[in-house]
Amino acid sequence: MKLRIVYIILLAFLGWVPVKAQSGLDPFLEEAGKNNPQLLARFNEYLAALEKLPQVKSLPDPQLAMAYFIQPVETRMGPQRFKLSVSQFFPWFGSLDAAGTLAAEEAKSKLEVFEETKSRLFHEIRSSYYSLFLTSKAIEISSDNQKILESFKRLALIKIESGKGSSLDDIRLDIELGDLENQLALLDDQIQAQWIAFDKLVNTPDAGRPVLPTELENVDLSISKTVIRESIFQKNHILLKLDLESSALLARKEIANLSGKPNFTVGLDYIMVGKGENNLSGRDAFVFPRIGINIPVYRDKYKARVQEVVYREVAKNHEKTDQKNVLDNLLESVWKDYRDAERRIILYERQTGLTENAIEILVIDFAANRAPFEEILRMERKLLAYSLQVEKARTDKLVAISFIKYLMGK
Repeated sequence: MKLRIVYIILLAFLGWVPVKAQSGLDPFLEEAGKNNPQLLARFNEYLAALEKLPQVKSLPDPQLAMAYFIQPVETRMGPQRFKLSVSQFFPWFGSLDAAGTLAAEEAKSKLEVFEETKSRLFHEIRSSYYSLFLTSKAIEISSDNQKILESFKRLALIKIESGKGSSLDDIRLDIELGDLENQLALLDDQIQAQWIAFDKLVNTPDAGRPVLPTELENVDLSISKTVIRESIFQKNHILLKLDLESSALLARKEIANLSGKPNFTVGLDYIMVGKGENNLSGRDAFVFPRIGINIPVYRDKYKARVQEVVYREVAKNHEKTDQKNVLDNLLESVWKDYRDAERRIILYERQTGLTENAIEILVIDFAANRAPFEEILRMERKLLAYSLQVEKARTDKLVAISFIKYLMGK
């Protein structure tokens, strides 16, 4: 029951979503937090690590031994029949606390692995959601373009019937419509595959699917790159895991030092004595205490244990430095993508508007036999491309923001 409460408390943080445009995605993030198999595997690894605490902080089990004398040992008080021995091993002072600290730090590092997996999972779900939106928008724009081309085809047929147009225009339109029909079929297959990938990430068949928005909100980062970098170095879950592993190495070094200290065994013997030849009644004899000391004489192996941990600490520090460099490079790359997406949104929105104006003029000129039909088709292809590029730039920007949040451990 306690573990279930811990799980629910941790999952309370799973619904955090940084982008306002995805409010309809929140329930699916929560479902993924409860049902995604990879995330559940990391959480159960954390729970398993917690179970090490009571194991390492407890004393070893006491030992009980019994010896029965087949040939009783004769003593002055009588023959010895059997012997019971109880002993308890005690490590050097502080050894159990150091072992508990080590297990606790290792469990915390497992929790950071869980948190990192959660952040990465949420980024993957958001990216999948944006890809679904982009594909659905491509289907919508292509369908609209198909309707426009069909209108042009009717216009071309009217001009051909009136003797003012060429049948070549009709053939060109058929070619364009054929290409567009094939593109729409490909997009339909693509969105089905994307939905399946999204369902696998959420891993809840009964949860349904989110309703895709008609438009994505143009969201901007509210903090500078310098602040983002500082936040990454402080809160990134991989770096936090490495910090906890360094703390665990300190506890491991303490254990290595304490392993070179003496250990003690305290015991109690009970001997049952029977009646002797002189008809003596016999008497049970107690020997207390029995104390044993394990003396660490061969020091080289204990020094090697300490030195091993020292090398591991140096390696861990280099690993953290390397991870910081990796994260810094990732930030520079995603920041470039973010800025590029901003520029492309402005560019393609302007290009889309200009192309629409040009098509309006060309249609009027074509109707008046002042413009060739192939120019209209060329501009229609440009309009389709620019419209798709606007939506792609918007989704790329949101994906970049999502990845930055993931690097920040959110």
